[in-house]
Amino acid sequence: MTTPAVTFSEDQAAAFDSIAAMLQTVGVAVEDGHTTPRADGKAGQVMAVTGKAGSGKTLLLAELTKALADAGLEIVSGDYESRKKRDKRSLAILAPTNKAASVLRLRGVPATTIHRILYTPVYDPEYERIAEWLAGNGDRPDVEGLTDQALDRAFAFFQTNKSIPGALAAAGLRGSDFITGWKRREEPLDIGFVDEASMLDDRQFDDLKEIFPTLLMFGDPAQLAPVNQSGTMVFEKLPESRTLNLARIHRQEADNPILDLAHALADPQLEFQDFERMVEDKARQDDRVVWGQRVEVDLMARSPVLVWRNATRIRLINAFRNVHGAPEDALIEGEPLICDGLELPLKHRKKRLDLEARGLIKGAQVIFLGHGRKPGFSRLHVMGAEDPQVSAASIVKIEKPDEEEPFIPFAARMGATFLHGAAVTIHKAQGSQWDTVQVFAPDLYAAARMGRVEAGQPLWKRLAYVAITRASERLHWIVRARLSKPSGPLSVDDLRSVPRAPLTLDPTSLDEEGLL
Repeated sequence: MTTPAVTFSEDQAAAFDSIAAMLQTVGVAVEDGHTTPRADGKAGQVMAVTGKAGSGKTLLLAELTKALADAGLEIVSGDYESRKKRDKRSLAILAPTNKAASVLRLRGVPATTIHRILYTPVYDPEYERIAEWLAGNGDRPDVEGLTDQALDRAFAFFQTNKSIPGALAAAGLRGSDFITGWKRREEPLDIGFVDEASMLDDRQFDDLKEIFPTLLMFGDPAQLAPVNQSGTMVFEKLPESRTLNLARIHRQEADNPILDLAHALADPQLEFQDFERMVEDKARQDDRVVWGQRVEVDLMARSPVLVWRNATRIRLINAFRNVHGAPEDALIEGEPLICDGLELPLKHRKKRLDLEARGLIKGAQVIFLGHGRKPGFSRLHVMGAEDPQVSAASIVKIEKPDEEEPFIPFAARMGATFLHGAAVTIHKAQGSQWDTVQVFAPDLYAAARMGRVEAGQPLWKRLAYVAITRASERLHWIVRARLSKPSGPLSVDDLRSVPRAPLTLDPTSLDEEGLL
């Protein structure tokens, strides 16, 4: 095996070798960078790499990605695929959510969402000629309405960013000019890496196996399984020989107190009160852990408070809105929202794909930037999306304590539905990561008192583990149901500084149906 540029632990090196051996059987030699054409009809290869937070799963994924790219595999992004390169070996790196994909991209891994791979864009033939030229598969085209200077801008952009939509936007085109729709992928791809595989349900797993003859999953068995999976994760159903476990925990040069707390939860003798004493002790020793007497409202606009009970979530959301003086009948700029799905009839399938392709999938975190140009439309910043700013028909629901029906400040006839995002359940937070995370400890105490067990482990421990490991820099352990005062009004100035995205929807081109 060619020695990687990084130093692997023994279990990482063994996993790297096992994966390289699997790839060798499908014609990809990691050792010497040699590949052979993919054999159609070959039985699927599925393998999983498991390990708790800090075990080095992401490092291994990144090094494998680099090795396969060096071997000449094409990285599939979901933005555009050349018809002339479909016989070339390829690799796609996937995550279940925009936020999880963005975590990988920040670490240099060119990840996209599962949805962007399941559904591919259909390009207008005229502009597809530009895409083929940029990808090196054709001559420079002569396109009516585009000057040489515009094509030069597209070419210069692509040399730096390798994004076809971004290059076409640099030429002055909108997404609605060159993408005519989205379709479910019909032809299989090649090799797929899936991060945060603990979030996959059986249906998604089956979809991925249809698309990828070779599939490698990376998951944390200590997290929470999908709600409809009865506590079982898809990789736990694989034969033992197809699962590689990373048991060693790697820490930074200075020990990470957040990881220390997370892994302390594995002690079967540990009770909730003992764990809280550990958190309090860590807070005295290290400012990366905070023993909080109240929820810090300033943090809620960008990273939600993590809770277990739905009633707690609703109370915190209403407290957040009240302290910022938000009126009951309207949203104010800067309020966080969570996409709760799409309310569209089957006949509008194309519109659904358009919205989902722009990041508005269930669970997506967005920031409200203001109302659109038509009633019921909103301008949104999709957190973690590659093309973050969109305008879309929206149905916003604000839940109230002790009320069955949510209040709806505004709504289009149909479109993307949103709940407030100042607080979210720990289940919904899986796959996401923030610099600073606030965990509402009274909820976990309630779970501990109920004595609930999931997959053989006390539920409060699984909840605490997932919540704690969402924090990359600082953890606030909140022990009182109190809220601080905001230091100032909500702001979106930091989001508006982000360049406008290539696939931004233009409200002036919205159709009469009022969908996009």
